[in-house]
Amino acid sequence: MSRFVEVFGVEAEGVWRAPGRVNLIGEHTDYNDGLVLPIALPNQITITASARTDGVIAVASSGQQNVVEFSLDSLAPGSVKDWAAYPAGAAWVLLQDKYEIGGANLLVESDLPTGAGLSSSAALLCATAVALLGLRSIEVDPAEVARLAQRAENQYVGAPVGLMDQMASMCCTAGHALYFDIRAMSTAQIPFDPPADGLALLVVDVKAPHRHVDGEYAARRKSCEQAAAELGVPALRSIAFEDLDDALSRLSDDVTRRRVRHVVTEIRRVEDAVALMHAGRLRDVGPLFTASHASLRDDFEITVPELDVAVDTALAAGALGARMTGGGFGGCIIALVEASATTEILAAIDKAFAEHGFTKPSALDATPSTGASRIS
Repeated sequence: MSRFVEVFGVEAEGVWRAPGRVNLIGEHTDYNDGLVLPIALPNQITITASARTDGVIAVASSGQQNVVEFSLDSLAPGSVKDWAAYPAGAAWVLLQDKYEIGGANLLVESDLPTGAGLSSSAALLCATAVALLGLRSIEVDPAEVARLAQRAENQYVGAPVGLMDQMASMCCTAGHALYFDIRAMSTAQIPFDPPADGLALLVVDVKAPHRHVDGEYAARRKSCEQAAAELGVPALRSIAFEDLDDALSRLSDDVTRRRVRHVVTEIRRVEDAVALMHAGRLRDVGPLFTASHASLRDDFEITVPELDVAVDTALAAGALGARMTGGGFGGCIIALVEASATTEILAAIDKAFAEHGFTKPSALDATPSTGASRIS
């Protein structure tokens, strides 16, 4: 905490954390009222904090030079820019819901790579929220904090994200995947322990940064909403897998048909993956990963060459299954592999990237971890 004293000139009162996440399967289904299956990562954002009495929040980051200050009285969407918009958004949404949070000094530190699609933005929002609430000893249900964090990202930051990232950051448990049914707003903890089966889950950052606050993500979401309206349903989740062909025949645009096909088949893949995990058949989940990637590449059109090369190379080197994960247009892939093949598969991806002239990728530890909490 010496860094905190150096920056703010006072002692810290506590440290809070919120992890990033990787989604095993169920991509771009969350804002369609669908199903998702994320795990929390060991990589996280930590916030060291102390309370203030002047109604001001001061935010510093180990990756930034300056301290950003803003008054709670003047918070409004657009009033704080750049990375500080996320902690400002968390404070804003808490105030909107009448939580008496007060001012604070916040020192943000992270070992989550930005732009990798591992939900560093949701982790920052969740970590800020639990720190601001924790400083005032205000207890809020983790799922409610997740909903507040999503609202902050939607309304304050301006990113049209779904609720999966925040729920994963708040509600995951160690050794499990979080089965989250968005329509029912229900969760279940699904045992997920690859090492127990002699397996490993590789997360490979392909170093092609992605952003959610752009036209592509918003365009995919708009396309899904327009398709639901054309089909007369509240969301694409309402299209049963068995009724997919009929639904596609009622759509006039081929691009829209492909978007709908991805969402409906992806929801079915989540259901199949959970059933296989419950049956202790984790190896059989691999082909579902690969089918998901093909759907994201061909029907949803959100992959980039780095993602495709990483997936194709992992499969050629012996992976049981591989797919891009996250919002797309960069970020990471995951690969389910025999633990004994980890080094060989990562080396093959490195070699392929070098041959294509891509930036050298990096791998992360994908041990399923616990959601947001107070550290000290």
